[in-house]
Amino acid sequence: MTTCLTSHRAHDFAALMAAWHRVARAARLHSIILGHAEGLPVVAFETKTAAQGEPAAYLSTGVHGDEAAPPWGLLTWAEQNIERLRTEPFLIAPCLNPVGLIRNTRVDQRGIDLNRRFHLTRDPLIKAWQQWIKPKTLRFGLCLHEDYDAQGCYLYELSHQKRPLSEPVMEAVAAIIPPDLRGTIEGSKAKRGIIRRKVLPEGLLGPEAIVLHKLGCPVTFTFETPSEFALDHRIHAQRTCIEATTEHLAILRS
Repeated sequence: MTTCLTSHRAHDFAALMAAWHRVARAARLHSIILGHAEGLPVVAFETKTAAQGEPAAYLSTGVHGDEAAPPWGLLTWAEQNIERLRTEPFLIAPCLNPVGLIRNTRVDQRGIDLNRRFHLTRDPLIKAWQQWIKPKTLRFGLCLHEDYDAQGCYLYELSHQKRPLSEPVMEAVAAIIPPDLRGTIEGSKAKRGIIRRKVLPEGLLGPEAIVLHKLGCPVTFTFETPSEFALDHRIHAQRTCIEATTEHLAILRS
């Protein structure tokens, strides 16, 4: 079932979602329409056990349309984990900004950066997202992104846990793309590609990971690959991050 991707199809939303619907049929996923963007559906998926109320892992990507590797990395992971999706609790948002993906732009069809709006109920898409997520009990969240300026992979960890949890994930990813070794990344102190925030940044209300954290998600990772690196390597790194996170954070399962 694994999708073959060439670089010129990186922004092919129709091909991406056709593959996701094949996964959904094979894994018996429940689909939810969160909204539409210029006639295109914004689809989310729940596994059977998540729909039944088991504490679930949340996997999200496609918030920024100019970050092509994460949606395909998530799809590749899903194609290779059909049995897990049939039995384990997952909530999956495979492409929250379809028009942005098609146009290769950070913003959506309205010229809006969705990752500054996840706290707003006046946005119809975000309102639907909140109505989907708020009743759920989350084990952890993983938000997948890319960074044009990155010099390697890096990861933000937001956690209600007392111990750090992201090192094994970055160790796994480092076999594909090395970590960004800058001491400061996006204005935050970093160590070997890990940014561990103990205090939320003032005035930054709307990023998806921060809203998940405020909703009580025990651990939220935001993973970034360097968008100037080779697409195949970035997709591989994204898939590896998902594999490592879902395995390592299985310890949080209620």
